[in-house]
Amino acid sequence: MEAILVDCVQKSLRHFMHSNAIFISQRLCAQFPSETNLQLLAGCYLQSNQAYCAYHILKGSQMAQSRYLFAISCFHMDLLTEAEAALCPINDPSAEVPNGAAGHYLLGLIYRCTDRRKSAIQHFKQALSMDPLMWVAYEELCILGAAEEASVVFGEAAAFCLQKEYLNCSTSPNSHISPEDSNEVAPRSCIPEEGSPRQLNQMQGLKDIAAYHHGASLLGGATCQPINSGSSNMSFYSTPSPMVAQLSGVAPPPLCRNVMPNCQNLTTLSVDSSPKSIVNSPIQAPRRKFVGEGKLRKISGRLFSDSGPRRSSRLSSSESVNANANSAVVSGNGNNNSYKGGSKVNHVAFRAMAIRKGQSWANENIDEGIRSDVPDYSLNNTSTNSCSSPDVEAKTYEQEAATFHIGRQVTGGSKISTGASEILTLLRVLGEGYRLSCLYRSQDALDTYLKLPQKHYNTGWVLSQVGKAYFELVDYLEADCAFSRARQITPYSLEGMDIHSTVLYHLKEDMKLSYLAQELISTDRLAPQSWCAMGNCYSLQKDHETALKSFQRAVQLNPRFAYAHTLCGHEYVALEDFENGIKSYQSALMVDSRHYKAWYGLGMLYLRQEKLEFSEHHFRMAFQINPRSSVILSYLGTALHALKRSWEALTIMEKAILADKKNPLPMYQKASILISLEKFDEALDVLEELKECAPRESSVYALMGNIYRRRNMHERAMFHYGVALDLKPSATDAAAIKAAVEKLHIPDEFEDGL
Repeated sequence: MEAILVDCVQKSLRHFMHSNAIFISQRLCAQFPSETNLQLLAGCYLQSNQAYCAYHILKGSQMAQSRYLFAISCFHMDLLTEAEAALCPINDPSAEVPNGAAGHYLLGLIYRCTDRRKSAIQHFKQALSMDPLMWVAYEELCILGAAEEASVVFGEAAAFCLQKEYLNCSTSPNSHISPEDSNEVAPRSCIPEEGSPRQLNQMQGLKDIAAYHHGASLLGGATCQPINSGSSNMSFYSTPSPMVAQLSGVAPPPLCRNVMPNCQNLTTLSVDSSPKSIVNSPIQAPRRKFVGEGKLRKISGRLFSDSGPRRSSRLSSSESVNANANSAVVSGNGNNNSYKGGSKVNHVAFRAMAIRKGQSWANENIDEGIRSDVPDYSLNNTSTNSCSSPDVEAKTYEQEAATFHIGRQVTGGSKISTGASEILTLLRVLGEGYRLSCLYRSQDALDTYLKLPQKHYNTGWVLSQVGKAYFELVDYLEADCAFSRARQITPYSLEGMDIHSTVLYHLKEDMKLSYLAQELISTDRLAPQSWCAMGNCYSLQKDHETALKSFQRAVQLNPRFAYAHTLCGHEYVALEDFENGIKSYQSALMVDSRHYKAWYGLGMLYLRQEKLEFSEHHFRMAFQINPRSSVILSYLGTALHALKRSWEALTIMEKAILADKKNPLPMYQKASILISLEKFDEALDVLEELKECAPRESSVYALMGNIYRRRNMHERAMFHYGVALDLKPSATDAAAIKAAVEKLHIPDEFEDGL
């Protein structure tokens, strides 16, 4: 009876019938009370997003798997102290962290959330050393700025670890059982002696935990880690544990939210031989449709050029847009099937792309010894090696030792070695690109991603990373192209869509931004990215109060979404509520101390309040994190100039100009500093050069008029003031220009008397 009930629970989970699984598990625990059966019941509740139920069921349990499931429940409920105590019992400091790499990863998340950076880094590294395919641990290290080069992390040691892991588990007694049972053995099934085959190895929620924990990025699936094993005696009635996957956090309409991607649990046994994942049941009650929440009004009227402190926009963002208006964009008609590097590909990148068309993945990476022929693991090719055939029964021990079961497939040891090498080679490129992005070496990251084969480059995750890199380079047109292509390939994914909405904000693409916000809300109205896009849409319309409510909704949905806190701070500053603005920026830094946008926001806020020392400190903190940002350098120079440290400010402005020669802001600030030092000729040279970059920027002509006025060249001054007024500056700038014109008609001696 017990075996039948367990099998029914697992079957219900595989068919996403969580309510039925919970009911049958309750009958199982009532009839056969044991901690192992309680684990199964708790796992059913966790997969149904009812962590509080699993918490009460497993509280006080002592088995390693129970402690791990209890820790996941506590993490979901934000009970971090209890989660840490479950993984590292105070009364038994020598106890191993349960579930190997997965346990260390979860412990690393707990330490990161409690601001213990060194301990978090230690456990993320430990997780990677135990399971080189635990990508999410490497992502966390990159976000913390502590990741080693990908070539080291996914190098020879990782390849040896993978080969040893698969070969050891595949040569266990369970690997050579009957054909029917061989399909039931998971690839890395190593069950402890005290656990029955029904033991639930719970990896559910780790991906969702990571997404909840640092918000903007949706992390890749965590690889499951084998438990320290002894061989278990499997009877005919032994039943496996259900396989569990991570939550994706996003789903396209009309699917229910929080549907998890397929991920095989490699540490458990499966009745069905195919890798399945346990996701939220589609039989659950449907979500309420989004009706009229924040319905967008039609955007009309003239666009304002100022973007305030939130976006650190350039002096003439519209000019940069117009100058690049002829650039090709990715079409939505399906004719352009690949995007690699955007529309404005430089000569070197274009050449690399042209060469790549005639090369295989092996030729691109020939220096790393990659083979172009991928092993064929299909059932058709492996059926001749099945244990049920007479040939296999007659194999010698040496022949059997060279053949291993990986899931449903019979694989040779050499193919395992080759496959591990190919996987790690791919991860080296992806990992190095992501590491460089987190260090804000955006151009290097773009060059690294170009090394990927087309089939991996043209995926939603990679293109989103490409879009973020272009965003950091202040190349909004290219960023929009990359994000649009990512959206076209994976319309259900919200990866990077918060940044995409900010890109559209900078480009003043009000209609595209409105459409994106409504699409994201209809896809997942419980995702913070959706509400960030909605808030950016209202902010572009200068409706800062409604924008603030949208950003606050994003914070409510995920308090650990740092960018949402920062956007709240921008809106508070726009509303001149500086006190709450400071609190929002500080909240963002509590979530992620390397979130330089919050440091920059605080610097801008203190600059407006003329707290210049504070402003300089926060700009320097932002600069330490992102030393390649021309915008941060420009405002740091502005703060130094206000502190009467003009020569130091000039040096900073020179660095800002070199960091991004297309950015007119540092050139304008440099000219202003030179005027204050009465170096008028040098200032005029800078402004003449700036006119070539921004020919329709009124402030440039107004500043030139000021120089000529101070040199008593009134006719030239009047000419430049007139040009500035013809370019239709903002009301404040127009009033200042008119006041300067009036001063031209006042005699100098009278002006001095005034």
